[in-house]
Order: sequence, then structure tokens, then C-alpha cells
Amino acid sequence: MLHTRRRLLGLALAALSLVSACTTTPPPAAAAPQRPKLLVLVVIDGLPMRQVTGYRDQLAPDGFARFLDHGRWFSQAHYGHGHTVTAAGHSVMLSGAYPQRSGIISNEWRDPVTGEPVYNTGDAAYTYLDNPTAPLSGTSPRNLKVETLGDVLRTRSPQSKVIGISGKDRGAILPAGHKGTAYMYMSETGQFSSSTYYMAALPQWVKDFNAARPADAFFKKTWAPLLPESAYSRSVPDGQPWQIASGNGNRLPAVVGDKMDAPGPRFYGNLLASPFADELTLAFARAAVKNEQLGRRGVQDILSVSLSSHDYINHAFGPESRLSHDHLLHLDRHLQAFFQFLDREVGAGNYLLTLTADHGFTDTPEWAASQGRDAGRFTWGPSLAAVNAGLAARFGVDKLAWNFSASGLLLNEKLAAERGLKFADVEAAAREELLKLPGVEAVFTREQLLGSDTTTPYLEAMRKSYDPTRAAQLQIVLKRHWIMSYRPGGSTHGSPHDYDTHVPLLFWGPGYVGQGEVKQRVEIADLAPTLAAIAGLPAPAQAQGRDLQLKP
Repeated sequence: MLHTRRRLLGLALAALSLVSACTTTPPPAAAAPQRPKLLVLVVIDGLPMRQVTGYRDQLAPDGFARFLDHGRWFSQAHYGHGHTVTAAGHSVMLSGAYPQRSGIISNEWRDPVTGEPVYNTGDAAYTYLDNPTAPLSGTSPRNLKVETLGDVLRTRSPQSKVIGISGKDRGAILPAGHKGTAYMYMSETGQFSSSTYYMAALPQWVKDFNAARPADAFFKKTWAPLLPESAYSRSVPDGQPWQIASGNGNRLPAVVGDKMDAPGPRFYGNLLASPFADELTLAFARAAVKNEQLGRRGVQDILSVSLSSHDYINHAFGPESRLSHDHLLHLDRHLQAFFQFLDREVGAGNYLLTLTADHGFTDTPEWAASQGRDAGRFTWGPSLAAVNAGLAARFGVDKLAWNFSASGLLLNEKLAAERGLKFADVEAAAREELLKLPGVEAVFTREQLLGSDTTTPYLEAMRKSYDPTRAAQLQIVLKRHWIMSYRPGGSTHGSPHDYDTHVPLLFWGPGYVGQGEVKQRVEIADLAPTLAAIAGLPAPAQAQGRDLQLKP
């Protein structure tokens, strides 16, 4: 048993080790086959495009630079929907459908009839395998109303494999679609697992990976800056009062698992806000490529790998921070090693590589204010109380505003009817009360969102985020540099402003997509139709994007 455990740990550590940085360009590929054997989508959760180009001079030769120097990349790629959050972004990538069609309006929302919370990939009919399943856990794509590119592929070719992997359940489940297989990190145990929606039991290779306890290899490991201190002059120093100090602290170097006696749930959770969770996720992705023989079985396959750590780090410290800057550089080196693994394992001419993000990020309001910008926090509790106070003064009824839900304010239509109130009057009054609050730029009614006006600023973007069966009646847009906030520090995303919509859209694949920067504005909804055309597949049925017609 001890020998077996040591062997498994050795295998896991070997998978975790990075390939040393090389100074050569990506290997030239032989003549590419007619269609790629493997489509690889890499998602960096919470990565604004401005960080990729802003730190370009510090990148490794073959990570992000593989795309920028040798691939086709779009410097003005944006999301078209207004509520830019993780689940919504991941639902768009491989479906090409905005949340108005996909139904994935946010990470979570409240049922507009009952007021009960709904999680985007929550499905109580299924449970995690070999791991506890908390209420509202993400276990299936049931709430996703549209098909994905993987669904199209597996309908035509059932023997093809579509695998989604992520540190977050939604980052794995939504790109994998209805007919793929999702594996997600379990922050209570440090394992990767799936759910009973996909299978009755984990494959042996996943059990072996988990049995080696690879997450434990990072216990007490130090996250140290990759470059000398002078290299970080363009980012904000550590230890700012608005940077969240819980978890691994807000200064580098940071020891993950510091002051803990042994790995446990708190350590496994804290691992996510460090470069080590990316390394662990990519190790699992390597294991999937090898054991599932992706791209090497005579049929097309799809692999989606969503790396979650950058989002956790930007939420805690802000994208302007040195911690975010340094994490991007560590991530870049991990990507380099993963890409070189794919070159060896699948063959550089046999796969198409795409990289994007699910949303960008807003600078921390306190830092933005220090730079002279009008910035602040729209806090949920006091804002809800203020709106209800205004409505009570007008109508004599308490709590007509139920709660905030995703990007909107949910009103209690049933209560209004019981008190003999005309709902249109309550809606109009609530809109007026919201517009009085600091930081509110615009508020759209259900009638506006279901209409055809395309000239009012932000309305079309919010319309693309609006599913009337799931969304709140009033949709809110905050002013630039203002964020919806539930805690005093850190930052977030979720607006239709360019810093939240502008993300990378990068391609690499000799013989498939060619090279060079494209400066025209495109949308991430264009990704699914573009990949479909390259793969020789029809676009997903509900796709609203267009084929970008990439040519070598």
C-alpha cells in the first residue's frame, strides 16, 4: 500500500512539474490535416485584455506569446451582453447564444415567482461523485436552454469526446454542454470530481489522480514574486487597505496553508486564490488528454479548460494589484508548459488552440478614486432598504422590493396585486427610487427590455442579458467605476462597460487560422460559429454570433 501511494504521488508530482521555459518559437507543424483532431479552449476566468497587452514585454516565449507572436488574435473582442459574470460568459463561448436565449443570466438569481435562490448549474436530481454535495451545488447543465458546439459534435459523432475541466463547476459544466462530461475541483477535498448526471462512477484514471492527493503537494508552498521588485512598477503594491487580507493574506511572498497543521477544507479553498490551483487544474487536464486519448482516436474531440484562480485573485486584490500582475506571469509560464505538452502528446499540427476569458474586471473603486475617478460601491442591503422606504412612503406597503437578483431588482408582483396596486405604478416608482441612489447610471423596465429600441445607451446590452422568465423586472446599470458590492474590499465585474466586456480572443493552429492581429471589433458570441466552421460542423442552433472566417 505504501509503495502504491508513493508511486501515485510520484505520478501526480510528475504531472505537476513545469516544463522549463524555452527560447524557441512553437515547433513548425507538418501539413495540417483537413480538420483539427482536437479543439482546445482555454479560458482564463476574469482576465481583461488590457492585462495581456499591458504586460506583454514580461511574457514567456511560448505562453500568451504563442498567440500574440505566432497566432491570430483579436485585440478588440468584447462580450455583447451587459451582465458580465462567470456563468454568463461560459455559456456564450461554445453556444454563441447570449443569456437572453441560453437562460444563464447570472451565476445565481432569484425565481421571479417564488423569490427562491437559483444557481446556474444547480440541479438537486444529481450529486457529486465521492464528494459531499451542498445545496445549490452545480451538478448539471439543466438550466442551459441551448446547445453547444460539443452537443453538435456528439450528435453527429457519438464516439467523439467533449470534456470540460475547471476549478469552478460552472466553468466546467457550461462549456461541456448537455452531451459532454464535466470535471470540477472540489474545494472541500482538493479532488477533481464529476456528478451523477454524467456517470455512475469516476473513471479509474480520475480515481488514481485523486488517490495521489496532488493538491497536498502545495501545502506550505510559497507563492513568491516571479520577477524582481522593479518589474512591478506599473501595478499597485501589496498590502493596500482595500485588498482582502483573509485567505492567503494580501502580500507576497505568501505561504498557502500558513499556520495550518495539515491540509484540509480551508487549505483546499485557499489554494484557488493562488497560482497553484492553475497548475493543479492543468495537471488534471494533462491526465485527461493522456487517458482519454483526446485527438488520437480517429474522431474529433473537444477539450475545454477553465482556469479559475485569476478571478479569485482579482476579486480579492483588484486587477491593478501586483498580486494580479504576478499571478498573470505565473499563469503564463503554466500555459507555456501545457501548450508544449499538447505539442508532444497530440502533435502541433493536429489541434486548434483558442484562449479567451469569461469577463474582464473593474479596478478596485478605492484605488480608482485615488486616481481622480468617480468610483464607489453600490451596497445591496442599504440600497434595498432605501428603495423599500421610498415605496412604502408612496404606497403604504412594506417590502414591495423583494431583493436584488443578478443585475436587477426583483419586485413582489403578488404582494402588489394583493394590496390592489397597479404593478406598472410600482415598477415606475421603484425605478425612480433606484435612480436616486449614488452610482446608478440607468434602470430599464421589463417593457424596455422586451422592446426594440437600439439607440438608448446600454439597453441593447442589458436586453441580451435578459430572460423574462428568470430575470428581475428592473435591470440596473451602474456608472463607470462603480461596482455592486457585498463587502468593503476587493473588486468585481458584471457591467456593460468596456473594462468588463473587453477580453482576449486568441487563436493558434498552424494551417487552420493563420497569423496576425485583427483590430476590428468582434464578439465572443462569434467564437462558436467560427470554431464550427473550422471543424466542419454546423453552428449551434441558437448561436447569435458569426463565423469570423479565419484562414491560414
